Amino acid sequence: MSPDELERAVVQLQDRQAIHDCLMTYSRGIDRLDRELLLSVYHDDAIDDHGVFVGTPEEFVDWALAMHTSTHLSHQHCILNYTCELAGAVAHTETYYLFAGMNRRGSALTLSGGRYLDRFEKRAGRWAIAARVCLRDWAPLPAVPESLDQASLTAVPGLDERTRELLRTGAQPRRDRTDVSYRRPLTIDPGRLRS
Repeated sequence: MSPDELERAVVQLQDRQAIHDCLMTYSRGIDRLDRELLLSVYHDDAIDDHGVFVGTPEEFVDWALAMHTSTHLSHQHCILNYTCELAGAVAHTETYYLFAGMNRRGSALTLSGGRYLDRFEKRAGRWAIAARVCLRDWAPLPAVPESLDQASLTAVPGLDERTRELLRTGAQPRRDRTDVSYRRPLTIDPGRLRS
């Protein structure tokens, strides 16, 4: 390996580690209800399409912290399988997660699993999320569903009809190359932003 090849390999490893660290920081920030830490994983102009909520980092973080505080006594966002496609200052990642929440009401425990689909960008030497789509792939349901409708797979109780429609019209999990995880570049439809 030439010195130039070695330098490129080291930079790529540093980039991959910075992206992975950002994903771990997201989990720590959301589970510790740490607003500042959670905001640090996003670029200011990012959009997070979490299915039940679509908005800017500030809007998403305020919504997520309020929802988790009112709904759960504690929770964990566990990061599992992870792939990262680097292309210069842009990276696309697919990160599996397992969510477990100790509820304040109803059943004691909520479980669900899904994926974070992210477009990361390196700006001024800093990797952060520029676009995120959160997909739920499974949840313990009382009956076998006819389809993987995001409105039925959310851990958020008591959704209003507007939010259910937002879930139904957003990205849905697919088991083929039509899945949103293949979209390059990953973008969020601006029509999905909160009005």
